[in-house]
Amino acid sequence: MEPVEARSMSFVGTHEYLAPEVISGQGHGSAVDWWTLGVFMYEMLHGRTPFKGESNEKTLINIIKQPVTFPRLAAAAAGEWEEMKTAQDLMLQLLAKNPKKRMGSTMGSAEVKRHPFFKGVNWALVRSVRPPEVPAPPAPAPKKVMMMSKKERQEPYNYRPEDHFDYF
Repeated sequence: MEPVEARSMSFVGTHEYLAPEVISGQGHGSAVDWWTLGVFMYEMLHGRTPFKGESNEKTLINIIKQPVTFPRLAAAAAGEWEEMKTAQDLMLQLLAKNPKKRMGSTMGSAEVKRHPFFKGVNWALVRSVRPPEVPAPPAPAPKKVMMMSKKERQEPYNYRPEDHFDYF
């Protein structure tokens, strides 16, 4: 059984991936992870996050106030169209603003795994499935050693006020 009732008041994360309940400071539980999955899926399928604003502040406002919308799809084969509609249905359920109505928030991963998007996935064997393409490991980078002079090591770090920025 997954701990779906645990609550936290912490605030950590990338603005575009924060769930509404984190932004509003209501405290949050495991439903924020399902929200993040929805944002991640959206970004992977559409090349951007669903609530991106002109600034961090506008992104947070969009997350709270704007509905999920999807870019217009180019005409594709019927099978691809249906797959995208199934993916969009899953994202809509994962991106429900109300965490109590968000897919996965009450029954955990079992609820998400049952969605038609995952039809045909053998969850018991998913860790042992070889991906369709396994990239070759990158060549090792040449080792570069940065040497600081004795004077540089003994100087204090220079903090410059112009390097500081405010999040909000």
